[in-house]
Amino acid sequence: MARQALANRLRDLVKDAGLDGKDLAALCGWHPSKVSRISTAKTQPSEDDIRSWCQACGAEDQTGDLIASLRATEGTWLTWRRLERAGLKRSQEERLPLYQRTRRFRSYSVWALPGLLQTYQYTEDVLRTIQQQRVPMDDVADAVAARMERQRVLREGQRVFAFLIEEPVLRNTLSTGAAQEEQLEHLLTVSALPNVSLGVIPVGQRRPQLPVENFWIYDNGQVNVELVSGYLTLTQPSEVKAYSDTYTKLADMAVYGARARALIYKARDSLV
Repeated sequence: MARQALANRLRDLVKDAGLDGKDLAALCGWHPSKVSRISTAKTQPSEDDIRSWCQACGAEDQTGDLIASLRATEGTWLTWRRLERAGLKRSQEERLPLYQRTRRFRSYSVWALPGLLQTYQYTEDVLRTIQQQRVPMDDVADAVAARMERQRVLREGQRVFAFLIEEPVLRNTLSTGAAQEEQLEHLLTVSALPNVSLGVIPVGQRRPQLPVENFWIYDNGQVNVELVSGYLTLTQPSEVKAYSDTYTKLADMAVYGARARALIYKARDSLV
């Protein structure tokens, strides 16, 4: 699907330039069959092919975006079954290099707290539920340890973190009351770190932006999106920008500091 989407965009450039396949082939010095194969997604273009294609169409300004799309055509979409086929521990460890090289994190959560903010028990309860639903292998204990190890990035290096959560996340829990209380206390502690910003989007307000799927933005180069059926990686600049713009809209709706803490205290005090 990603290769077809790239082919469609390249074909649209030809149309927008008022050219046909033979014209493009002549301008690029190619055989017309090469243009046809790329246009129909039968052949994947190289980066040099995209540069020549854009130059011939007078669309050099789109070269970078299309090359990023090309690089993302493999591994863009992974089903949870494929991602977790070797167990939950491996899927946790595979993300560590990305966390280590990222300096600016932005996270939006609509159903559960992000992993970097979770306690051991909260993590265990979440991963246990996931394991029971879709992972035959039971390596939950090792997966929890891997996630706890990954949390070291919060306190190492020159990194900044901005977390946005919908207010119901404070009450959505797979844990017992005591574990949820511990989690909310931990949330208060982590949110006080100087390199961490925590925004809570209150319920009951007029919304210019509806809730969307959970997503992470790593620096300005990659977005990961958690969907029901799998895990999406986006590196195309236009797509990263779309999520960055959405994040900004959501951030404008959130409350911070004392007002955010008040919502956390309210959720904690409502536990029975």
